[in-house]
Amino acid sequence: MLIVAVAWIYVAGMAALAEALSPQGTVLGALITFLFYGALPLGIVLYVMATPARKRALRRQHELAEGAGPEDAAATATAVTDLTPGSAIDPDGRGHATAATVAAKREQA
Repeated sequence: MLIVAVAWIYVAGMAALAEALSPQGTVLGALITFLFYGALPLGIVLYVMATPARKRALRRQHELAEGAGPEDAAATATAVTDLTPGSAIDPDGRGHATAATVAAKREQA
């Protein structure tokens, strides 16, 4: 998603530059072009795309604060922080929980 954001800003910047350098264009027009065709829409799209991640983080924070025991908090912290490819928690590097992790969570509940 980052490459799309960079490309979007690049194209908006080139459009603003063309606006500023054209004989009929102005710097104010270029600034408005960059703001309304580049920065503002990109900010909205990136905000909307990050909403699920913010909700997951908030839900995780509430679950830890609601009374999960220290052992649950440690297991959750380990599961969240140790997602490096090839680790015991994430052996295939895809970011999904393993069957053993899911089974252990079910047995605790």
